[in-house]
Amino acid sequence: MSAPGWPVSLTDGPVGVRPLRLREAATWVDIRLRNGDWLAPWEATPKALPATDDAWARRQTVGVYLQMVRRLRQQARLGQALPFAVTFEGRLVGQITVSTIVRGALNSGHVGYWVDRMYAGRGITPTALALVVDHSFTVVALHRVEAHVRPENTASRRVVEKLGFREEGFHRRYLAIGGAYRDHISYAITMEDAPEGLLNRWHSVRTPDS
Repeated sequence: MSAPGWPVSLTDGPVGVRPLRLREAATWVDIRLRNGDWLAPWEATPKALPATDDAWARRQTVGVYLQMVRRLRQQARLGQALPFAVTFEGRLVGQITVSTIVRGALNSGHVGYWVDRMYAGRGITPTALALVVDHSFTVVALHRVEAHVRPENTASRRVVEKLGFREEGFHRRYLAIGGAYRDHISYAITMEDAPEGLLNRWHSVRTPDS
């Protein structure tokens, strides 16, 4: 038995989100290794590990990918996460996951995402985020989605701000990244903040070059 709203595939033009596939391991590894300097400064590590090329490469292997997908599939079946591959014209170009889903009075989750640098600047990430948040608020029936972003990550901050996420707080030394605990800004959006849907909002504010 699966949790409400999972599994699912969603699309808007050439951008799509769908469940991760085990057979995509080699593609995922290639993307991650090519994008080490693009992604490593923003991604949490299990401990305060040093930011070295070797440390990054050890975490981007076929074995790591297969373990990750199996773990995320289990969490999705239990309703604890919504893990998606991000695609562009059918090709894997990134990931987006709503994790730490808590029901009850909170009824909330945290969203994180990344995209291949080769595809940055095409509106892929905000489109994927809008698709996932709309699905979370409707079919999955979450009330709130949060995103925690490093202050220096201007590209990621622009993504959530374009969609109307509200800045709510500042967390000092929040997550271990690259050898130290890093500050993060907390953003959030609730169901009441986007009655028209985030995808409709994104289409209304998007410019031709975004």
